[in-house]
Amino acid sequence: MDATIIDRFPEKTILVLGDVMLDRYVWGNVTRVSPEAPVPVVEVQSETCAPGGAANTANNIVSLGGKAVLIGMVGDDAHKEMLIKELEQRGIASQLLLDSRPTTTKIRVMGMKQQLLRIDYEYKHPIDDETGKKILEVIRDTPCDGIIISDYAKGIITQQLYNEILHLAEALKIPVFVDVKPRRQISYAGATVVKTNNKEACELAGVEEHNGDRLEEIGKRLVETLQSHVVITRGDKGVSVFSREGSTSHIPTKAKQVFDVTGAGDTFLAAFALAFASGESLEDAAALANHAAGIKVGKVGTASVTAEELRQELG
Repeated sequence: MDATIIDRFPEKTILVLGDVMLDRYVWGNVTRVSPEAPVPVVEVQSETCAPGGAANTANNIVSLGGKAVLIGMVGDDAHKEMLIKELEQRGIASQLLLDSRPTTTKIRVMGMKQQLLRIDYEYKHPIDDETGKKILEVIRDTPCDGIIISDYAKGIITQQLYNEILHLAEALKIPVFVDVKPRRQISYAGATVVKTNNKEACELAGVEEHNGDRLEEIGKRLVETLQSHVVITRGDKGVSVFSREGSTSHIPTKAKQVFDVTGAGDTFLAAFALAFASGESLEDAAALANHAAGIKVGKVGTASVTAEELRQELG
């Protein structure tokens, strides 16, 4: 793996389609327990916002030096305005379609850098065919070097939309990267790369969680089922790569102090897509992305990783 691959990131545009979210953080100190119930009292000191879900993937692409175009759904509400402001401040181009659902928002209450509570605003009904057609039109009109599908099971991805995106990508000869959620009844067969974590991989393969002894079986089964390269992130055990051609690679993770795993998968996929689209091999792209995710877990909250941080890590 050559760190100079990062120098090619500014030449690449990655289209990110998926469930966009707003991550709000309420930061404060905890010094006492409420007299009303056995819960901590958080004395609020500040509030911050950040792009979440698919928007966090786009944020990491831009932070790593690439260009991102974000496509998703938002509601006509105050959270939409907050999200748009965050995207504009970070230089993330977006095509956000209005829907009757609320803007998906996760509010995390943080006390002494620990998450105490999360409040979710969301609605998960699937989009209709007309909305799917609008999304496909936007994708057709957006030149890019790769497409990320970031599926958080909030309803924006349907089987028909995915199939049409796959046909379009095949015609344009660009890769499709999928971050899949097993609870969705959607087949992502045919994607260039399917990325999943260990728990999700077990669910996809229809086996119980394991301590590593069934990893090879699961990876090869998924490759056969999906007809895609499969990348399984395994936390502190690293990442395992299963290619369509039958090769397997296990990449260890450098030991780090973990503060927060929130958004680490988004960081991994952003770095992987940029590296792969820039000409890196499947295994080297996964190794680079593994380093990027390792940097992320050392940060609190939904935080992006910069190109300079990744260069220093690789160096």
